[in-house]
Amino acid sequence: MSTQAGPQTAIRLVDLRETPLDVTEVVDALADPASGGLTLFVGRVRQEDGGRAVDGLDYSAHPSALERLREVCDRIATKFDLHEVAAVHRTGALAIGDIAVIVATSSAHRDEAFRASRALIDTLKAEVPIWKHQRFADGTDEWVGTP
Repeated sequence: MSTQAGPQTAIRLVDLRETPLDVTEVVDALADPASGGLTLFVGRVRQEDGGRAVDGLDYSAHPSALERLREVCDRIATKFDLHEVAAVHRTGALAIGDIAVIVATSSAHRDEAFRASRALIDTLKAEVPIWKHQRFADGTDEWVGTP
């Protein structure tokens, strides 16, 4: 499902996967020697949400989610002065502590990379149709991010 970009674009890695995510893969994808700043955000499954114990969760993605993720990455790369962009998100069943999402940006200076990575994760969560189904220890469940 992944898409790799050519040299004309800042996007280096965009993917949705049912397999575990690897921080090293994302960092290695952003290897431009002109980049003085590389900012990485890693989102993991936490053991509680809203004061409720979480047993695990499942992520489901709409068939358009990969295309939408690429569009978000394109927009962020255009809005900020970036050298490179990467975003990968898990789908399927995840356990407490599993990595759910990794986004990274690189630029000549750290401030631009920090601002771009924040915008990337916030926009991804707001616009890419990936839905979280949380299972709680008390036997209840909850869908998050559904329309």
